[in-house]
Amino acid sequence: MKVTEYFKKAEGNTLISFEVLPPLKGGSMKSIFDALDPLMEFKPPFIDVTYHREDFIYRKKSTGYYEKAAIRKRPGTIGICASIMHRYGVDAVPHLICGGFTKEDTENALIDLNFLNIQNVLALRGDARKIEGQFIAEEGGNDYAIDLVTQIAEMNKGKYLDDDIETGEKTDFCIGIAGYPEKHFEAPNLEFDLKWLKAKVDAGAHYIVTQMFFDNSKYFKFVKDCRAAGIDVPIVPGLKPITKKHQLTTLPRIFHLDLPSDLVKEVENATTPKAKEQVGIEWCIQQSKELKEGGAPCLHYYTMGDSKTFRKIVEAVY
Repeated sequence: MKVTEYFKKAEGNTLISFEVLPPLKGGSMKSIFDALDPLMEFKPPFIDVTYHREDFIYRKKSTGYYEKAAIRKRPGTIGICASIMHRYGVDAVPHLICGGFTKEDTENALIDLNFLNIQNVLALRGDARKIEGQFIAEEGGNDYAIDLVTQIAEMNKGKYLDDDIETGEKTDFCIGIAGYPEKHFEAPNLEFDLKWLKAKVDAGAHYIVTQMFFDNSKYFKFVKDCRAAGIDVPIVPGLKPITKKHQLTTLPRIFHLDLPSDLVKEVENATTPKAKEQVGIEWCIQQSKELKEGGAPCLHYYTMGDSKTFRKIVEAVY
């Protein structure tokens, strides 16, 4: 079933979903199942699985020179989605990214997903490689998320890259995209960011999942601004608790977000690591309750494999 169909079926009730990371290369599905098994009693209708682009490392050769080598640390998104659907009987939402993939790679991935009856995808540009200062698309790939959305929407119309395919099967993907309540860090301002967000919706996107945030007023304002801009698709808040003190600096740096002063003070004033973790959990619980009361269609939790923490949160909210 499509994500948007779940929202309609819920009739105004707030659903719950979880997002998981593929294990590092060499890992197994056990880590995914161990992370999800304790959470499945909350009956999430769908699970997101992230996709990670290749990166480059430099390996020292016997000659003393260094060789540049491409590696993909977390492969397996499509296979993980199939395993999740088979084990739990829920829908899986694979993330598709521009970085590291040609348009043909993307088309082939979409064909595989269609064969597996995976009806939902989250279309993202993806991050820059660590060794590059800015995002650089693969030669022959999609430059921006809107290009990826357009490619998926074209396949939904039966249009493939090969012009000789005149009667290609029409896929039926429900397309999600990312939204940024505090704006994308590369956008000069929120108005500019909303313009491109609307362009992605106009290109065929069906719903939005937000970057994590810690101040609900920013989510509610974001929804209001989106509606004023003519964006009328469901907007799902993305949530993650702070569980360690170092996240007070790492999360703003990595995700380009602000942390509320009260949250920062409470974490700093907590005297033990366990107490700091509890502050973050309680903050996320209150966020979740307020968002649920405010009519959010779904609460999307970035679990990072931490089922114990998220079980505490969801038990308190649902």
